[in-house]
Amino acid sequence: MKRIIIITVACIFIAIGINVFILPLHLINGGIFGVSLLLKYLWGFKLGHLIILLNTPIYLLALTFDKSYFINGLIGMCISSIMIDLFFPLAGIIQLPILLSAILGGLCIGIGVGIMLRHHTSPGGVDLLALLISKWSSINPGIIIFIIDALIIFIGMYVLKDGKLIFSFITISCVGLVVSILNSFKKVEFYV
Repeated sequence: MKRIIIITVACIFIAIGINVFILPLHLINGGIFGVSLLLKYLWGFKLGHLIILLNTPIYLLALTFDKSYFINGLIGMCISSIMIDLFFPLAGIIQLPILLSAILGGLCIGIGVGIMLRHHTSPGGVDLLALLISKWSSINPGIIIFIIDALIIFIGMYVLKDGKLIFSFITISCVGLVVSILNSFKKVEFYV
């Protein structure tokens, strides 16, 4: 039950980051979220449904390599998809400059993804893939996520031909930084 609560809180951060800060300005995040946002902007599909559809092959890969990551990731993906669609009415509720929105969106998403990765779960897609790669190597998942996210943004800039997508690099930088910080230490102990 504690894990579900933690995952839900993390997914709320992700949903706020996407709906309040990223979606209204037509920015994209990286990973499956970014690809899903790109397809939403192009064809108007529902974001939560796209996330589930695009994650399916990665989850099948996770199932063959690590069943616990598959189960935890499946829970994370389902909750994050539901939260993103539930929080959709918040889109456009706050009007901020694009730079500030890119930063705040990245920080919110980074907190959510970082919390999930610390608890060996993910909202799916590239984050799950990064978690599997970091398990097999010594590479921090935040670095893996950043590299893949940068490629997705370049593709988005090419497909959408929208110059303001350059601000998406700020978003993924913030996501990668927060995820790296939250996952750079193994255990936090407080001494009183």
